[in-house]
Amino acid sequence: MTSDRITLLAQAVRDVHDFPKQGILFKDITPILADGLLFKHAIDTFADACGGKEIDKIVGIDARGFLFGAAVAYKLGLGFVPVRKKGKLPYKTESASYTLEYGEACVEMHVDAISPGERIVLIDDLLATGGTAAAAIKLIQKMGGDLLEAQFLIELEFLAGRKNLEPVPVRAFLKY
Repeated sequence: MTSDRITLLAQAVRDVHDFPKQGILFKDITPILADGLLFKHAIDTFADACGGKEIDKIVGIDARGFLFGAAVAYKLGLGFVPVRKKGKLPYKTESASYTLEYGEACVEMHVDAISPGERIVLIDDLLATGGTAAAAIKLIQKMGGDLLEAQFLIELEFLAGRKNLEPVPVRAFLKY
């Protein structure tokens, strides 16, 4: 992973004020997705971070984690497992709930998506409070997966989300 690549990715992240509601500064990654070279840099950055690890599968969180996770799995020749919002997967699932600002949400994974002992890397676009990632981690562990690391393109450090993922190793490439 080169600092030049990280600099280019950081420069492409667009700040959107007051989205999705007043007072929020949203970090928009769509300029990265829209540019072939930047998207390649993002995927290469995730894939490079997986180097030296014996990984069986990549798990990606609905929805932007699918974009990065599936591309990384393809690049590394690995299987990809989606963690989806409740009710979106067609087969038998396990679920894990997490707390939102106003209420609760739930994510699911197919019951046969991960075999006990498989070595997993979790990928998503953004680590904020860590609620969704913590729920995904619960699912991976419930299935008997060995979670090697959780990787994020962006971490909003002021929200301290990585504390909610302990003791899982966390890696974020862009920090705000």
